[in-house]
Amino acid sequence: MSINEVRWLSECGSTNAYAKEHFEEFGPVGAVYTTNQTAGRGRLGRSWVNAEGRALYYTAVIREPLAQPATLPLLASLAVRDQLAQRYGVDCQIKWPNDLLLNGKKIVGILCESVSYGYQMQGRGIVCGIGINLAQPQSYFDTANLPNGTSLELQGAKVDLAADPQWLAEALTDFGFDRPLYTFAREGFAPFRDEYKAACVNLSRHVTFDLPGGGTGSGTAINVDADGQLIVRTDSGEEKVFTGEVSVHGIYGAV
Repeated sequence: MSINEVRWLSECGSTNAYAKEHFEEFGPVGAVYTTNQTAGRGRLGRSWVNAEGRALYYTAVIREPLAQPATLPLLASLAVRDQLAQRYGVDCQIKWPNDLLLNGKKIVGILCESVSYGYQMQGRGIVCGIGINLAQPQSYFDTANLPNGTSLELQGAKVDLAADPQWLAEALTDFGFDRPLYTFAREGFAPFRDEYKAACVNLSRHVTFDLPGGGTGSGTAINVDADGQLIVRTDSGEEKVFTGEVSVHGIYGAV
C-alpha cells in the first residue's frame, strides 16, 4: 500500500472494476489508468466504445472518509476542468452534474461508484471513473453515434499521446483529488460551489429532467445548492434535481 500510487495498465476491461477489485491495495487516494479500456460503461448504463490509444481512461480510488460523498462527481468535474485548463489552455463548461463540454460538445464523462470493503465489508469508499477524449477523429464519434461528442484534438488542442495520459493521471491524482480532499472530506461541496456554478452550463437555460416517479419535468435551471442539487424553476414551483438525466436546450439542440 502506498499513498497516491498511480498505476498504469497497458490494457484493462474497466478501470472502475479494476479499482474496486484492488481497492484495499491503495492508500487514502490513488488511481489506475489506461488508454485501452475494452469493457467500460457510461453513466446511467450507457454503452462504451473503446478508443484504443486515443483517450484516457482513469479511475481515482478514494478511501478517505467523506462528509458528503454523493457530491464527489461534482468535485471531480472541477478537478478535470482545472487540469485540462493547465495542460491545454482550454475552458471547459460543466453540464450538471459532471459532464465536461468544450465548445458545446462532450469531451469528458465521469462515473462514480461506491465500494464496500474490509472486515465484513464495513468499510466505505468510492471509485471515480473519468474518460477524457484526447485525440479521437470525427469518424469515431460518427461510428459510435455520438453527435454531441468531440475530442481535444478535434477542438484544436495540441495533444501528445505519448506524454499526456501519464501527466493527466498524475496531476488529477495529486492536485485534482488529493489536495481538495483536505477541505472536501470535512466540508463537502459547499466550499467549491461558487467555482462550480461559474462553470455550469445549465444555469439560466431551459432544461428537461427525469422525475423520481417517472416522466419528465422542465423549466429554467436557476441554481446549484450546497448539496449539489440542481434547482429548476418550473410552472408549479421549484424542483430540486439530484439524480437521472438532465438535458440542456440551446446547445447543439439539447445535450
